[in-house]
Formats: sequence, structure tokens, C-alpha cells
Amino acid sequence: MAQIAIAQDGQPQKPELPAVTVRSSRDSATAPMYDGVEAERARLARVPGGTNLIEPQQQSRLATLRDALDYQPGIVIQDFFGGTDQPRLSIRGSGIQSNPVNRGVLLLQDGLPLNEADGSFIIGLLEPRNAALISARRGANALTPGATTLGGELDFVSLTGAQERGRVRAETGSYGRQALQASVGGVGERFDSRISASSDRFDGYRHHSASSRDSVQANLGFQGDGSFENRTYLSWADLSFQVPSVVPKDRIASNPRGVMGDGATAQDQLLNVYKRDPRRAADQMRLANRSRWGSDTLRQEVGVYWQDTDDLFNNQTNYTVTHSRTAGAQWQASGRPAGEQGAWGWRTGVSWAHSEMQRDLYATSPVNGQRLQRFGSYDLDASNLQALAALDWRVVPDWTVVGSVQWSHLTRDAASRTSAVRADQDWAFATPKVGVNWAATPTTRLWANLSRSHEAPTFWEIVSATVAPNSPATAQAELVRLKMQRATTFELGGAGRWGEGAHALNWTAAVYRSVLADELISTTDANGIKVGTYNYAGGTRHQGVELGLSGSQRMGVGALDYRASWTYSDFRFRGGEYAGKQIAGVPRQLINAEVLYRIGAWRFGPNVRWMPVSTPTDHANTAGAEQDAYALLGLKLEWRDGPLALYLQADNVTDRRYASAYAIRNQATAAQPGYLQGLGRSFTAGLSYQF
Repeated sequence: MAQIAIAQDGQPQKPELPAVTVRSSRDSATAPMYDGVEAERARLARVPGGTNLIEPQQQSRLATLRDALDYQPGIVIQDFFGGTDQPRLSIRGSGIQSNPVNRGVLLLQDGLPLNEADGSFIIGLLEPRNAALISARRGANALTPGATTLGGELDFVSLTGAQERGRVRAETGSYGRQALQASVGGVGERFDSRISASSDRFDGYRHHSASSRDSVQANLGFQGDGSFENRTYLSWADLSFQVPSVVPKDRIASNPRGVMGDGATAQDQLLNVYKRDPRRAADQMRLANRSRWGSDTLRQEVGVYWQDTDDLFNNQTNYTVTHSRTAGAQWQASGRPAGEQGAWGWRTGVSWAHSEMQRDLYATSPVNGQRLQRFGSYDLDASNLQALAALDWRVVPDWTVVGSVQWSHLTRDAASRTSAVRADQDWAFATPKVGVNWAATPTTRLWANLSRSHEAPTFWEIVSATVAPNSPATAQAELVRLKMQRATTFELGGAGRWGEGAHALNWTAAVYRSVLADELISTTDANGIKVGTYNYAGGTRHQGVELGLSGSQRMGVGALDYRASWTYSDFRFRGGEYAGKQIAGVPRQLINAEVLYRIGAWRFGPNVRWMPVSTPTDHANTAGAEQDAYALLGLKLEWRDGPLALYLQADNVTDRRYASAYAIRNQATAAQPGYLQGLGRSFTAGLSYQF
């Protein structure tokens, strides 16, 4: 409190107060259609199940999806080629069989679906540097009307002009890695806007593994009268990468940068990567708009989106060329009639999505990789109409019961443009969920839930191509009728904090068990090339443990910042041909950990990515064909002073030779091409300046 002094003339002297800078409320981190990290944290705390809240802007390097999602329990990222390509993303075994990786999780951009209506996506188009936060709702804990799959949903929430007025990022690294990003934002009385452009180039660690991505994203927010808010989003991305493909297991150690074609064997001549030139090139334009209005008593939101995608994928023996146009709309409403302290709350929503695709299949020349004859040409049409109703009841102050049901009607229609062959499929189903939250202490929450999930096949499974590598003239295509994959999941878990303030320890834990029927199983042939998808008739089971720790501990004049995750996945066939065998595709155990010593503006320390036990690459669990266990040691050095940040990062400093991923087969041998060599020792240096 200021003290009033008395001057010599007996009159009160004006107190001298510290200068105060007054800013418009529009100059804060709160912008139309963006609620902030704490609001999202509170929203996830009401979910009776496993979730992740990721703040990617806290990471020094953000070139790839792994940079953003590392150290997150329950989220498994397996690198394919190490650039801006197509890492394998899996949550609770979702989509592990897909090749290319394209299903099992609903990807969202600012709450609106990024997937095509058939459920597929191109994961390399994502640009994590534009995300203010990433909200993961694992498994049946998804919140949007269109999310019914086993894997749940990942929501990438865009930075706005109110949060970031401008930033420049630049980095350079081993094997020709170059990246540049620049953004600028502004705030007015009712509007804010931001535009960002980025460009990435990577020559590749392996031969024939160069990749590039260019991206532009912009959004414009408007604050209307009362509670009305609106934001418009525009994005464009162009992705291109070479596919070095798979090699026999012995080449992981003998030639970690090599591809088929580097040797003199008959197998090398048949699958010569340099001649066949496997690669992928995709570009996408997307426009979306969201509006929101109301109060906690009744809040409504409407969103619409449209995207146009061109995709060329050469998998060595055939080109798949797809042009898709997708449109969608989503309405959601929620409320708590008695206010924030009310015992009852509700939410409801309806979503609609429709995709039209033209897909052509061409044989690939084994001599020069050029397109040969077209052997398949299809019109593909997918539509989804889905509705959600949910209710939560605060039984007593510390106990809340949450229940919901989703109703879905999905269609997947495919018709040949060169014959009368067609396959029209539709499914209607309900997806119920029930869960309970218990606030055991002010800083500890425990939960349990029981849920159903459903996943329809995408057109990557429905349209099947068979091309012998030594006989492109006999290439054939067919339309496959598949059943929907269904699962019942039970989950127990909790999350909490031990200690107070900046040095508290944060923890999360979840244990789940899913019993599946008609799981979608995709396999590859002896050459590592996809040959088709089928429903496994004997039943399967996915169960696992997801643990996460993070926090900070004082040490001397500085502190130790740490984070770690352990994801245990036990996925098995219950009956049928492979009864009792482990389902190939996901590491049985994956441990990620990082410890950084912080002193002043500096942070430095080691990290590890550890797969402690080997993983089968085939469903028969053939001895000797496993992906061997490995541990990758990394080092990181960061310096931050106000708006400027510099970093130096070393990955795989011991230059470990290992398989980062593999082609999944029903039965395999180590001599068959099936393994993707992981990146060797590499270094990255970069800077970020925010203004």
C-alpha cells in the first residue's frame, strides 16, 4: 500500500507509484476459439480415462511428429525413414496393420477432422510447429462425435496471432537436414490473425530416402458482440519423399544405409530400389471455419471444413494415384444448467463427412520405375453421419459418473470405371461408454471406464492390388468386402501431482484390456509389399500399461527437469490359426526418458529411447525374424534468453545399428526383405527467435 507523505507546507504530497502498463484484453493469449492450456487441462480432467496434453512450443526441435509426441505414455511413434515421411503412429494397437500408415486414430485440426471420410489420413502432412497444444484422448476417451476407433483422437490446436506475434526458426543437421519456419501475427480490437510458412529438406540417412515438405497455415479470429466467436483456417501442404523400402535382417548391421540394389544377389536385382524408384508425393489444400457462442449454461459450436488432396504412392510394384475431395460439418452443444457447481452436465453433437475419390492403379516398370498399364480405375465414395449424447452426474462432490452413446451410419461405396464391378457397403451401430472419476485427494484423480469401439475399413483396405515384381503385365486389382472391426475395452487409471509449485512430480497411469472381433489384419508378401487385408476370425486381445512421469527437482544452484514414459503392449490372437501368438506391429515395451540439468539460461543432459525386448515381425512369431531390442542414447544442449533460443541435439550418439520398423507378415524369415534401418549418429543445431 502506498504511504502518503506530508510536505513542508503542510499539504499532502502525492505518492510516487510504480509505472503500470495497460494493455488491451485482446493483447492476451486468449483469442477467439482458443481457450488455452489450462482450460484444456481442466477439460481433460473431466474425462474418466487416459489423455495427454502436449505443449509442442516448449520443445527446441519440432521438425517431425516424433519431436512433438516423444515421451508421451500410450502414444507409439515408429520412424520409417527419419525425415518428413510417414512414421507409424499407434495408440493401443490402432492401425498397426495399415500400410501405408493411414488409419486407427481420428486426427483433428482445431476440433475438426483431418481424416478423409473413409478414415484414412496422410500423416506426413502434419506440421507440429503450428500447434499451440496437442490434446490426445486415448482409446474410448475421445470427445468428438466422429471418433469411434480403438485409438481415439489427436487434436492439433493452432497458434493464433494473440499468442505469437512473430517467430523465426532455423535448423541444420546431419544428412542434409535443413528447416526454416517464419510466422507473423497481429491483434486488433475484434480481430487477430496469424500466418506461418515452413520448408523442410532432408537428404536422408539411407540411400534413396530424401524428403521435403513445404507448408503454409493461416487463421483469422473474430470476436463478435456478446459471446460470439469465429475463426477461419486456411492451410496448404506439399509433401514428397523417396521410399528406401525394406532389406533383409543381416543388412541392418552390415550396410545400415543400404537398400535393395546395393548388392549383387538375384533379390537385389529383382527389387532394385534405384530402378523402381518407390516414392510418395502428396499435396493438400484445406479450408475450415468454426463459430461458437453461449455460456456455461448453454454453449454451442458449429464447424465446417473442405479439403482437396492429390496423392501419388509408388510402393515398388505399382502406382496408386488418388484425387480426393472431402467436406464435413460438425455441431456440438454443452451445458450445465445450474452453473459450474451444478450436479448435472450434458453435451451433444452431430457430425457429417463425405469424400469423393478417384483412384487409379498402374503397374511399375522394373527397369526405370515408370508407369506402365493401368490395371484398376475406381470411383470411391465414403460418407459418415454420426451423433453423440453424453451426460455427467456429480453423485457426491468427489465422485462423477460419465456416460455417453454415439450412433453412426457409415457407407463405403466403390465402383470400377472400366467394368460393372462394384462393392457397396454400409454399417449402422451404436458405441456406448460409461466411466467414473474419483477425486481421491485435491491433487489425485482415479478413474475407470467400460466402452465399445468400431472401425470401418478404409479404401486402402477395400481396393486391393496384386502385382508380381517380375511380372507387371499380370497385375490385378479387386474390391474386397470387409467386416467392421469391433472392440470392448475396460480401463483403470489415475493421474495426479506430488508436491507443490514448480518442483512437483506429475504422474499418470492407465491399464486397459480390449477384446476385439474381426480385427483388420494387413500383411505383406515375401518382398515386403502389401498384398491385402482380411478380418481375423479367431478374435484378438489388446491389453497394456501406460505410465508417465514429469517434474523438476532442485539440485545445487540449478534443477533437474525430467520426463519419462513406459508403454507396455501385449497384443495377442485369442483363437484361430495364430492362437496365443503375439500380434506383430508394436513394441512390447517402449521406454522414453530425458533428464536435463537447468542452470540459468542453460539446460543440458541425456535422453534415451529404449525397446528392452525383441518384437515379432510376423504373426507366426518366427524365431530369428524378430525386430531386435535396442537402446538409443541422445544428448541435448539448450540456451534460452528472452526471445532467443539456441539448441544443439545429438541422436543415437553410440551409432547403434538397429531396425526402427518393419513390414508385417503372417509368416516371415530373416532372409526376406522386411526391415527398415534406423538413423545412425546425427546432430542438429537450430535457433528460434520470437518477437
